[in-house]
Amino acid sequence: MAFTLRQLQYFVAVAAQGTVSGAAQNLSISQSAVTEAIKELEGDLGVELFERHSRGLAITHKGHQFLRHATKILSDVSDARRTFSGDKENLTGTLNLGVTSLVAGYVLSDLLARYRRAFPGVTVSAIEDNGDYLEHLLIGGELDVAVIVISNLRNRMALQTEILEVSPYRLWLPLGHRLASAEIITVADVAEEPVIMLTIDEIEESTAKLLSAIGSRPKIAFRTRSVEAVRSLVATGAGVALLPDLVYRPWSLEGDRIESRDVSGSLPMVQVGVAWRRGSELTQAARDFIGLSQAQRAIRQR
Repeated sequence: MAFTLRQLQYFVAVAAQGTVSGAAQNLSISQSAVTEAIKELEGDLGVELFERHSRGLAITHKGHQFLRHATKILSDVSDARRTFSGDKENLTGTLNLGVTSLVAGYVLSDLLARYRRAFPGVTVSAIEDNGDYLEHLLIGGELDVAVIVISNLRNRMALQTEILEVSPYRLWLPLGHRLASAEIITVADVAEEPVIMLTIDEIEESTAKLLSAIGSRPKIAFRTRSVEAVRSLVATGAGVALLPDLVYRPWSLEGDRIESRDVSGSLPMVQVGVAWRRGSELTQAARDFIGLSQAQRAIRQR
């Protein structure tokens, strides 16, 4: 029997929450319904989508591959429904869009693909730069909207925002690392390890503040602006990393496994959102982009 959209929704929810109970609570359904849907989906596909362990579920390599397909299918269905909500094909114009490096490949790509499918007559002009500069362009009217990290905005009074995703920091470890099997991992444990530091957006500043709060200067093994480089370096044992969960993937480009663990204590949260100049008269193209962004967040929360 072919898989259903409901099974895909449950699968995406479990992948996002990491536990059946968390997915069931998010979906407001019973745990048994989620468990049964995942079993049926695995049976239909003939692969294991999750590895079961005491802390919950860990998505497998095959599961991670299927997650991209499942997310795209659900997005395409949402786009198909939006097609009949109004005549959008005749909308023309230009959308001047900004994006920061951290979110360009993890939040914007799917969102932008959906927008282009929904509004093919709109020309999208996009620029990637740091958050401070994009705020400057928004306030100056040179950008309509920007998808940026909004948890550290410099000009909050001048900008209006809509949250798209909230992502906690987690610890990345190579397979077999001594901390991977620890019941509790503290910031002090992390401070003893060489750190691979990502130097985009506020990541370096937040990580340094977190470690210095316990009176420890971080042992920086490597600084890089590339998330893929962080993945490869962590996977090969060059160090550990503290990064927002939204950029976590369980494998490096070389196919090496990366573990992700919670750290006890108060770790920062990264808020990714869409921002625009407060009080500005938005174009229809910009209003539609914001509306689609809100719909995308609703899909992820199902």
